[in-house]
Amino acid sequence: MKKDLKDLIEAKRQIDSILHKLRETLKTLHAKEQKDRYKSQITLAERRIQALEIAVQLLEDEILKQHDC
Repeated sequence: MKKDLKDLIEAKRQIDSILHKLRETLKTLHAKEQKDRYKSQITLAERRIQALEIAVQLLEDEILKQHDC
């Protein structure tokens, strides 16, 4: 399933927005007084950030590949 360059750029923009919101959420969770109560939410947010960062890298690679063609 090949997507055009415009679709890939928009997908990256959307994921970047989600990443920004997740990072802000993570900051908020880390700032809580009883951080241990939020351990599972912190772990989930960190894992989602890692997964989305991988997705962004793959999108960037594909965008560069299509842009060079």
